[in-house]
Amino acid sequence: MTHEEYMMQALELAKEAAAEGEVPVGCVIVSPEGEIIGRGKNRREQNCDATAHAEVEAIREANKYLGTWRLHDCSMYVTLEPCPMCAGAIINSRVTKLFYGSREEHSGSCGSVINLFMERYGHSPQIVGGILDDECTDVLKKFFENLR
Repeated sequence: MTHEEYMMQALELAKEAAAEGEVPVGCVIVSPEGEIIGRGKNRREQNCDATAHAEVEAIREANKYLGTWRLHDCSMYVTLEPCPMCAGAIINSRVTKLFYGSREEHSGSCGSVINLFMERYGHSPQIVGGILDDECTDVLKKFFENLR
């Protein structure tokens, strides 16, 4: 699959989150062989849990699938630039490559507010932003317009 095809998988999860009244963020984690081994979507409202972000859910599922907390050589595709908490989870799980869609001007930790991956934490993934940016942004815009 291509980067765009993986991001489309994450977008489908974001749309599911929106339909459930959650901020539409979706995430998939891909093994070195190209298999999706982790999926996540925002569930903060549903779970009454501030840590129920798409990235954290996907990391937990991928860890369980692999039977280890280390996600060496795995790639993450997420529709929105990760927040500081999720950046920490990405660092701690050793995700090798991070691809995101839209920038997050309020809490983005890949450069929008701060780039936590440039700090000396001992691990830093390769980062590529803007994958299907327009599509990812559109899902978020529609969600917030419907709230008003």
